Amino acid sequence: MKFARYLAHGQISYGAVEDDMVKELTTTPFDEYEVTDHTHPLSDVKLLAPCVPGKILAIGLNYSTHLHDRPGPTEPMVFYKTTTSLVGPGDTIIRPKDTERLDAEGELVVVIKDRCRNVSQEDAMQHVLGYTCGNDVSARDWQREDRNWWRAKSADTFSPAGPFIVTDIDPHKVRLTTRINGAEVQGENTSYLIFDIPTLVSFASKFVTLEPGDMIYTGTPGEPGEMKDGDVCEIEIEGIGVLSNPVELER
Repeated sequence: MKFARYLAHGQISYGAVEDDMVKELTTTPFDEYEVTDHTHPLSDVKLLAPCVPGKILAIGLNYSTHLHDRPGPTEPMVFYKTTTSLVGPGDTIIRPKDTERLDAEGELVVVIKDRCRNVSQEDAMQHVLGYTCGNDVSARDWQREDRNWWRAKSADTFSPAGPFIVTDIDPHKVRLTTRINGAEVQGENTSYLIFDIPTLVSFASKFVTLEPGDMIYTGTPGEPGEMKDGDVCEIEIEGIGVLSNPVELER
């Protein structure tokens, strides 16, 4: 199943996507829903961030190709991204005028299905609704200079996600590609995640209650590319689609 959250005729709805059409749901995909016969061409709706999370977790250093000369983590390195940093497909990433370097980090994002706490790795996937594309936008100089990553990873527009939530892919066997102005800057298969999805969900749930719509950005591979004023950044994940966002310098 492929879900979208969209704006049409002034109303925000969730829908099931089939081919180039979206069929409105009676409620959210986190509840008991029915698919209605109220349809729209995808080209006629505004796709939004694919859900409304209560919290966004993100994982650092989760691909060996992103470690460089740093030692690998012994357990998942988790940090928070603010919900106010979330934007959807086509929304503009604002490059703050007082940051020296702004990087794109393409990531597979896990979307939590239901409320859960202290789940085992064996049961973790039962609490996953599906997956979407994400961009863990990172201001590198702020990341180096600050005591924590509160603004380097969570400034407004620093968490693009979308375009869809897809339920029926194998999250550990898909290719992730990041492009800036059409040029590939990151490419990796998710089979190279250091900590897999069950490990991440189980670990996070030991310390915080996960709730429907919560997101986990699972980490980025390789060497991220810099985003400058006027660029277009695309995050593509096999089986999900392409998350595309323009970049503008803060005015």
